[in-house]
Amino acid sequence: MRHTKRMVAVLAAATLALTACGDGDDGDTPEGTETTEEGEEGGEAADLSGTEVSIFGAPTSIEGDAINAVIEEFFNGPTGSNAFYEGSDSFESQIQIRVDGGNPPDIAIYPQPGAVIAQAEQGNAIALEDLGFDIAELEERFGEYLISLGEYEGKHYGIPTNVNFKSLVWYNIPVFEAEGYEIPATWEDLVALSEQMVADGYTPWAIGTGSDDATGWPATDWLEDIVLRQAGTDVYDGWVTNEVPFDDPAIVQATEYFDQILDGEGFVLGGKSTIPDIDFRDIPAAIIGDEPEALLHRQASFITNFFPDGSEFGTDYGVFPFPSIDGTDGALIAGELATVFNDRPEVREFIRIFTDTDAQCAQGSYEGVGRISPNVNTTADCYENEVVATSAESTLNALREGTARFDASDLMPPQVGSGSFWTAMNEWMRGGDIESLLSNVQSSWPS
Repeated sequence: MRHTKRMVAVLAAATLALTACGDGDDGDTPEGTETTEEGEEGGEAADLSGTEVSIFGAPTSIEGDAINAVIEEFFNGPTGSNAFYEGSDSFESQIQIRVDGGNPPDIAIYPQPGAVIAQAEQGNAIALEDLGFDIAELEERFGEYLISLGEYEGKHYGIPTNVNFKSLVWYNIPVFEAEGYEIPATWEDLVALSEQMVADGYTPWAIGTGSDDATGWPATDWLEDIVLRQAGTDVYDGWVTNEVPFDDPAIVQATEYFDQILDGEGFVLGGKSTIPDIDFRDIPAAIIGDEPEALLHRQASFITNFFPDGSEFGTDYGVFPFPSIDGTDGALIAGELATVFNDRPEVREFIRIFTDTDAQCAQGSYEGVGRISPNVNTTADCYENEVVATSAESTLNALREGTARFDASDLMPPQVGSGSFWTAMNEWMRGGDIESLLSNVQSSWPS
């Protein structure tokens, strides 16, 4: 597996954590699902022979296989039930089709908390309180911030199942060492480094936002990281709730920062207009080798899954924190929330077991899997990949310190965050006027 202990030192600069422990429900759970005293996790698994549970989400391939392996070991085996996870690259569109058609899965694992809220507003999702969960105990296990992401009108509709740390820039180590490049600490340093790379005959940035039905999201991540640093957490939080509109000067200014990279002469592999046509999963290969196509790539901790086989962290590629802007840092995170559509004893038991420490720890033990558990009872030794282990520690620390913010587009209503916002980024890359596009996004915000 590609990892070395250099990651510990690098990510320590970005170290970010959460507090507490515990689980539990209020006693209104089916037989066998009770937690131990004082809200501790655990409890004997119920006998659910002959039942089935359907789970639908976005992760596919290695991560999807890992989810099903965890389900088999920790749920199907002990309970006798038959639960199965199905992943789809078209999750965002397919889940809505299933819900609208009256055939939702028992559980959906949403990458966008905003979509969870939308299902709650429409009366489709079932509140955790109505499923017998004790919210105070969930807050101890996952932290108030993450649990609050699924809150609607005083009830809660999502339990965190994994998170990832987004504020990272990956780079080609051999070229950095050969040219004597230094890790940039500020935005000005980053732009200056990019200019120096061009002068030395290199292309600084590999950027691709292609992602099937979700094309555009990597560009929104760039903008979110910039807004968080350039405008601060108050503006960021207001942006998420529409108190700060998309055409606000602070958001426009953030696009101007981003354009310093996008429109920098020779800065981007293939040029700005090609970005939406390049699959984000293909980008890591571009920064590998003695004669790489580019030297830098901004992406979340999960991207380690997509570096070419045989490439080694610490030798072929490294990582540094997304730099500060005007002295302000931040930590952009993302993740998934499990939302329940059908209330049956086996569904309640699945949620309890899948979010328990043992199952959460096991998710990180599979080679090639970049899932970080938001369950604070998990520890670094749960993770097979040291890059992910250290990212997990950093993420939890940032949540504790209040410097972490969830991906803004994932918190917005779906028609905005995973709709007009993505579309605007794609059209901007292809030559559209950004201020007009931001106004279009603002107009799409539901009244």
